[in-house]
Amino acid sequence: MSTTPAAPIPWPTELRLRKDRRALEVTFDTGERFALPAEILRVRSPSAEVQGHSPAERKLVAGKRTVEILEVQPIGNYAVRLVFDDLHDTGIFSWEYLLDCGRNLAAWEADYEAEIAAAGLSREPARRG
Repeated sequence: MSTTPAAPIPWPTELRLRKDRRALEVTFDTGERFALPAEILRVRSPSAEVQGHSPAERKLVAGKRTVEILEVQPIGNYAVRLVFDDLHDTGIFSWEYLLDCGRNLAAWEADYEAEIAAAGLSREPARRG
């Protein structure tokens, strides 16, 4: 019986927060490079606060079109914690999660836009005052 070892997970070679703080740029050792929008990272945060403890508990987060990333904090050698300007900071973004986001960004964005529309919500932040 032979088993094929699992392919190694691509490793990030560069993480860079854009100057406008609205995207995280990630380059992997496969040569793949992605600009991951802060909005999608925030609304699809892998945190229990957003994802819940089961798919039925997942929260739809609206009004984050202009959200910014304030900090990128390393978590060991496997992930980063992102701190957003709405003070959400409980998501641990593994390299595999960031790679999945980059490879599937168009689908994630389309799914999010459809969910927001179906719920009668907006990507725009609520107006104050």
